[in-house]
Amino acid sequence: MLTCKHCNTEKFDSDFYDSSKSKCKECIKSAVRLHRDKNIDKIREYDKKRSNEPHRLEARKDYQKTEAGKLAKKRAIAAYNKRYPMKYATHIITRNAVRDGKLFPATSCSVCNSTEKIEGHHDDYTKPMDVRWLCEKCHKEWHRHNKPIYE
Repeated sequence: MLTCKHCNTEKFDSDFYDSSKSKCKECIKSAVRLHRDKNIDKIREYDKKRSNEPHRLEARKDYQKTEAGKLAKKRAIAAYNKRYPMKYATHIITRNAVRDGKLFPATSCSVCNSTEKIEGHHDDYTKPMDVRWLCEKCHKEWHRHNKPIYE
């Protein structure tokens, strides 16, 4: 049995991390949560930079090629489609309309005229045939500053 120097509670050895026998796991977790809440903007920026480091990008790419990675992606897509049924239905209607020749995708972005990675965008998901064609960059920028209509 050890005594936590932070909460002054006597606890089992298993309630302490191997690296710290002065503070119990619960006190350390509480301190970490408090620090994260106080510094959330700095932590998000750090996490964003860290996730884009070359070795991390390569590791994610390698994982996506494994069976576990493929299965995880499949589960994530299914969960996303379940969370946003209106969006999913709109995407199906749009893809079918393009396939059937009822809707024609543009070859350039309607905002910046770029021809790279053109995507269909819906301002209003209740109107699946009302599509604006945007490049990936303009599409992300639109969503950064706007919310689409779902009802």
